[in-house]
Parts: sequence; C-alpha cells; structure tokens
Amino acid sequence: MQSVDLSDEQYFQLCQTNRDLRFERSATGELIIMPPAGGSSSHRNIKLSQQLANWADTNELGIEFDSSGGFKLPNGADRSPDAAWVRLERWEALTPEEQDRFAPLCPDFVAELRSRTDSLKELRLKMQEYIDNGALLGWLIDPQTRKVEIYRPGLSVETLNNPERLSGDPVLPGFMLNLAPIWS
Repeated sequence: MQSVDLSDEQYFQLCQTNRDLRFERSATGELIIMPPAGGSSSHRNIKLSQQLANWADTNELGIEFDSSGGFKLPNGADRSPDAAWVRLERWEALTPEEQDRFAPLCPDFVAELRSRTDSLKELRLKMQEYIDNGALLGWLIDPQTRKVEIYRPGLSVETLNNPERLSGDPVLPGFMLNLAPIWS
C-alpha cells in the first residue's frame, strides 16, 4: 500500500467532503478506506455504543464516542475505533476547535468489533497501536469466535473465551458490558 501525502487539514476536508465513506490514516500516511459496516456488524456496534453511552450518562467521568469519531494519535495516525471513551478532564483540556475536529489524543478506552471481513492481524496491530499511544484499556471483540482480547499497557494480552460480561474497571469504573446482544 502507498501513503498519501495529505496535510491534517486536507485529510479532515477529505473526510468532511466524503461523509458517506469512512477513512483512517496510518502513522506512515497510508490512507485506509473502510467500507460501510454490514447489518450484523452495525447492529453489534450500536449495542456496544449504547451500553457505553448508558453507563457514561450515569456519571460525569468522561465522554463516549461511536465509530464515527476520529482521533489524531500521538504517533500521527488518524483512527476511528468502534467505541471509545475519554476522561472528562482530558476532553475539557482541548480547545473547542480541537473537540470539533479529530481530537488530538488517544482515547483512554477503545473497543474494536471484528466483522467477518476484518483481518485479525490488522486489528491486533491497531489495538497495540492504541495502547502504545496512551490507551489504558482496549477490547478486541470477535463475535465469530466469541473471544475477547483485552489490551492494557505493560501487560500481556488477555484472551477470554465466550465471556458473558466484560468489566471496565478500573478505567471505566462500574462499567459492565453485557455481551449477549453482541454474540447474537
């Protein structure tokens, strides 16, 4: 794959002009065009985002994001996790302009849902990239195998087979993801 030499402003405008497409950009400038999610993936994603949003509504600890939210990671990559959360004090430290664009930070929490067409190898690299750029917790959820890989800084990846629930503690205090609607 080839990298595309776009400034941050050009990349932002490309995304704004093509709102029906989803883009990501690697740290090396490679432009990644992401196809729209299929019905099953979209349904699973909204169930994940819904549970995260419901939890965030019960406290004032941070801000949640769905798969359309973009983040400019410290390594220069532009990524859009399927679900993300940022501590409130980090979000409020951004200027209004930074909040309206691709937030120049790595979320504290990220989740990626593997669809049937996703490369597991590429998703694992993306999850490690989030951790390397400051994420405190990451979940790679694979509905096909009913496995979850849990990523944390300084720890080996933990794999759970067919869990019913995932605890977000201590990064997401009290958050418990019910996987039943994601497995179905």
